[in-house]
Amino acid sequence: MINPFIDLIGRKLNVQETVLEIPPQNVITKDNASVIVDGIVFYQVIDASRAAYEVQNLQIAVSNLTMTNIRTAIGALDLDETLSKRDEINERLLRVLDAATEAWGTKVTRVELKDVRPPEDVLSAMAKQLTADRERRAAILRAEGIKQAAILEAEGDKQSQILAAEGRLSAAQKDAEARERLAEAEARATESVSRAVEGGNVQALNYFVAQKYVEALSQIGQSSNTKLVLMPIETSALVGMVGGVADLVKQGLGRGKSDSKLTEMESLEGNISELARQGIAKGS
Repeated sequence: MINPFIDLIGRKLNVQETVLEIPPQNVITKDNASVIVDGIVFYQVIDASRAAYEVQNLQIAVSNLTMTNIRTAIGALDLDETLSKRDEINERLLRVLDAATEAWGTKVTRVELKDVRPPEDVLSAMAKQLTADRERRAAILRAEGIKQAAILEAEGDKQSQILAAEGRLSAAQKDAEARERLAEAEARATESVSRAVEGGNVQALNYFVAQKYVEALSQIGQSSNTKLVLMPIETSALVGMVGGVADLVKQGLGRGKSDSKLTEMESLEGNISELARQGIAKGS
């Protein structure tokens, strides 16, 4: 029981959670970089008697203790670590301060570094480093893009060449098949003519020779560069040969065939004779 006339109140303390501003201070990092650091501390008086009588000025004591531990924590780190590991620094300060202020009847609930400011020259160097790093990444991306474009272009050229080669191969195969069929037809025609000659039918040989001769005359007459053609045979001989061809065709188709077939062959005879005469007229 307090007697108001005899007993006096020694000290008044606020037991609510208190916010304490830590003033800015210069701190040297592990790599000898000077930074300006300030912070904030949240603490609460748990035992008022110890807070009043175990320490003379609680706020000054907590402030000085915090500043000392900030220098210790940052001094063990490089500048890059100081800027990137602020959460670890805060947790370390909280453990140290809470343990140190327990004897004063005080509970430190939170410690935060408010600002870490490197010198201006360090900030300028960091900005240049950041710019150089961004330019390096941009150059790498451009190089990767050029590389991918070249790869895709090469792949496209490769595919187009493969397709073109396959097309040429297919065309060559078709041409070979056509030449093979043409050669087979030519062989069969030659064989037929040979059998007819062996059988005593000379008209078959005349047909074969006349066919080749008329084809040659047609090609010579259709040539744009042909100005003068010297004929190695007489006109009457060629006409007679063509007539023999027509007789041979009539004989071959006249047996058991209809009149329409004979009419077609007569028309064919006339066409062949006209083609021969045109060729002879151009060359004469």
